[in-house]
Amino acid sequence: MGEVLGGTRQDGGARHGQLDTACGLPHSVRMLPVLEILPNGPTDEERDKVLELLLDFNDLHTAHLLERPHLGIVLKDPNTAEIIGGLYAADEYNWLFIKYLIVPSALRGKGFGTRLMNEAERIARERAYLGIFLDTFDFQAKSFYLKLGFEQFGELEGDDQTPRRFFLKKVLSSA
Repeated sequence: MGEVLGGTRQDGGARHGQLDTACGLPHSVRMLPVLEILPNGPTDEERDKVLELLLDFNDLHTAHLLERPHLGIVLKDPNTAEIIGGLYAADEYNWLFIKYLIVPSALRGKGFGTRLMNEAERIARERAYLGIFLDTFDFQAKSFYLKLGFEQFGELEGDDQTPRRFFLKKVLSSA
């Protein structure tokens, strides 16, 4: 069981069942919400509920944005049709977020990464995204993305055990 923090409302609050219009939550018998730390992480149900609440809030500000499908482009072995690499990107509030890009070691430096990224950019332009963003670690391909016209807009420092992480973007249309 997690640690629980909470208390009783001192301001009198509202009657049980009334909605607090400031935060949109029903009042329960003059009590403040309980803060519970989940040391082993949330259950799927708990995680999904937090996400649902966040998405409901976000919709108040972003409902006008088109929701587009995620994007996948794969490299396949010509003999077996097995997927050996590729790109996966997600629709993120009018930006395309490149989540994964992998080219097999034997094929690196032969233009496949550039082809994957060019296809993703072509589709992003067709879908009229504002831009593309991604993150990469210091042991990955930051220089590759910079050569493709991305610019760094953030960084998380690393140490002996933690790789540095870079955040890059490429604006496709004027803001």
